[in-house]
Amino acid sequence: MGSLGNRLLTWPARFGSPPLTLRPRPKRREPRRAGVFPASGRASPLLFTVLACVALAPSIALAQPAVEALAKFAITGDTIAQPLGGAKGDAARGKTLAFDPERGNCTICHPVPGGDARAQGDVGPTLAGVGARLTEGQLRLRVVDGTRINPDTIMPPYHRVEGLNRVGPRWQGKPVLSAQEVEDIVAFLGTLRQ
Repeated sequence: MGSLGNRLLTWPARFGSPPLTLRPRPKRREPRRAGVFPASGRASPLLFTVLACVALAPSIALAQPAVEALAKFAITGDTIAQPLGGAKGDAARGKTLAFDPERGNCTICHPVPGGDARAQGDVGPTLAGVGARLTEGQLRLRVVDGTRINPDTIMPPYHRVEGLNRVGPRWQGKPVLSAQEVEDIVAFLGTLRQ
């Protein structure tokens, strides 16, 4: 070790505390002002967030979820004879929706022809041949609200917003599928004839 190193090692034994130049300098602290960064004097983003939450709290607490407009329909027996919103469905879009885990998600409960059998549920009946077994109107009612046929069904209503339990805040007042999406699914299910 050099002479400086030897002197520093022996310093505490000879003189007590190390010299002032070896001690870390104490930081000068400016008095803190609430919500202000000390170095820049600018307002803290946290302050703005807190103020915004306080200002918006009454309107957030009182806000009711907006109910999305549902298509009007008439149930006759076990069918909804007329297309929702008067639009015809597209089977290709319906197939995409049926296999989409974020939208229709038919495969979570039903075996559906054309999909990966390992990723399909078996809670509901197979949809193979459903287009031959049921009419378009019967398919439509089952997709819109299967509880109208069987109140004990576990199939969710895809175009109903009232009388539901445990709906997440993000989805309150919104149907799972729009009227056009219901018609697309019905068109796809109508193609499943074998």
